[in-house]
Amino acid sequence: MSVSADLMELKEDEIRAHYGAAVAMLEGVDHTPRIAKAKDAPSTEVAAAERSSGLGTRRRFRSTTPGLVTRSTARPEGVRLIERIEAVGEDALPSAVQASVLQGLRRALAIGLAIGEAYSEATGLAELKRENLAGRLSDAKKAEFGELLAAEALASTYAFGNAVAFLLASNASEVTVEIGAVEEVLTDNALLALHGSLWELDQDLALFAGDDGQLVATVLAYAEQLMEKVALRAQNAPRLEAFHSSAYRIEADDLTISGFTPAARGKGSTLTMTFKKPNEVVGNHIAKYQAMKLSKMLMAYDFERKLNPFAELGGFIFTFMGDGKPGTGKTTLIQMMAGLIQGYCETAGYAFRYQNLSTDNIDSYQGKSGQNAKAFINNIIDPNVIGFGTIDDIDQLAGKRGDRQSSAGQLEITAVLMESFAGANTVVRGNCTFGMFSNYPENVDDALRQRAGARFLVDGPITRDDYIDILYLLMGKNHDIPVGEHEVFAAQEIKKAVAASFESHARPHEAGLERVFDRVSKDIGKLDTIAKLGTYLKGIQEADERFTGRAIKNITDAVKVRAMDFELPDEWMDDPDLFLFKNYDEKRGMIEELRQPITVEMVIQEINRYADSEFRYADKSDEVAIENMIRDFGRTEEAKRRYLESKS
Repeated sequence: MSVSADLMELKEDEIRAHYGAAVAMLEGVDHTPRIAKAKDAPSTEVAAAERSSGLGTRRRFRSTTPGLVTRSTARPEGVRLIERIEAVGEDALPSAVQASVLQGLRRALAIGLAIGEAYSEATGLAELKRENLAGRLSDAKKAEFGELLAAEALASTYAFGNAVAFLLASNASEVTVEIGAVEEVLTDNALLALHGSLWELDQDLALFAGDDGQLVATVLAYAEQLMEKVALRAQNAPRLEAFHSSAYRIEADDLTISGFTPAARGKGSTLTMTFKKPNEVVGNHIAKYQAMKLSKMLMAYDFERKLNPFAELGGFIFTFMGDGKPGTGKTTLIQMMAGLIQGYCETAGYAFRYQNLSTDNIDSYQGKSGQNAKAFINNIIDPNVIGFGTIDDIDQLAGKRGDRQSSAGQLEITAVLMESFAGANTVVRGNCTFGMFSNYPENVDDALRQRAGARFLVDGPITRDDYIDILYLLMGKNHDIPVGEHEVFAAQEIKKAVAASFESHARPHEAGLERVFDRVSKDIGKLDTIAKLGTYLKGIQEADERFTGRAIKNITDAVKVRAMDFELPDEWMDDPDLFLFKNYDEKRGMIEELRQPITVEMVIQEINRYADSEFRYADKSDEVAIENMIRDFGRTEEAKRRYLESKS
């Protein structure tokens, strides 16, 4: 698990000190585009005849960066954002929305400049600027100077876009615009980079901002595209450690800028789904039990520490895969889990955010599918909320690499999910979880499927009692048919059912794995030591080469979950003062007291549970391929028969 960045306060007077420069840039800058080309839009000059005579006489910002000799610009284009924004719509007077946008842009520019200044002081760039201004910068330091200037430009520009998106989020409506990719991302120095950003924003406003709704949508779309492009450029840029490793807290805005991670307000989403109670989920005992445990685990998240004790102690499920035949209850399980978390969050007063990534997010526009997936991830991992993200029918949504039937959009989503679930920059804070669900998990890319830390087999009703219970449940109350000799829902008693389900995994369920288990047990005897368990794992790998080190990690994570094989007491959820509102260390201590020791039986059961799922996927995949080949051969033979008959 990654370590969160050091939190530093960005003081209000440090931000307001840049208000003058920010206003001057909004009033007017001269900028010659270096990378982008002017878009096919109305002239960037607002007709003075239609406006007050004073508007066209505002001074343009031509300040130079202290310590720098900036390049002269030939044929610069004038950018006057205040005039551009106040000209939106038909009203001669600026609207409240336009004023809010301008206020947000001024604040965001000042924040970007202040963060650039803080970075400059922290890295020694400020001293190099002074040396350069005095003509004392040695040749040996020029390369370092250039790299630091570029890093400052990236940090300032990203902070500007991040602040714009955060500050204006409350002004957003249902109106959306597609502005395309941002191009004018400059790294000469921070001021020139911001000038380029304002120039391209002005171009987009001229094209898309016909009214106030489109104005806000355009500014927000630009901010998102700017952040994405700058973050991409920053991946290979040097000297950014100081920005990556620090988080800047702006108390007045409740905003934290942490490296190249988008900030988001801690607002929950309004859910319109039909929630299910646990007793309405028939069968699926282990899946239901783990979903109920995970719902309570999320509530242990500490908003002050931005960390969950379960994530620190082990046993937290960040990603899981739920698979089963159609109609076995995957959607019902989602409804149950979302309903539980929603109820717990309402009691505690926490913001809860649920979102499903669906096939609607696959877009024909290049790169847009990946952007949709990234926005989904960022929305759920927001450390200011409790998040639950689901990806239903993931086999249709995420493409399988090497499969010629996978579209470019599906492959983009696969790449984003793989990087987000187990990438170099993945931070597991314990405030959110992601569930991937599929009727055909064998069609999911192997590497993506193995990023699911836990496996929930959603097998639906199995026993006679299960079928009686589900019939009783779905029949409702509008009948007089007697129940008969049956205690309704007794078979769904969770602890009893789960214990039996776990014990059933003392031996494998899949025939292929069972053969491996019997052979290894015959060779080395009872699996009661680490060495023997490791020998069993090697035997599994020899039978299925996809059983790699990531599989071992997922198994050990599942074992740690079993060590946390307890539900937080219901009264802790009902009365937040008993647990939820305690400080991090107290919550951690209370959880440690409930933790159980790891046993050999737990390890064997979790190895078998995980390996069973992999063998099940492989067997299904092979069987489907064989059936398809048989069908193709049959068609070929029938075609030959008909062809010969037609010739005779």
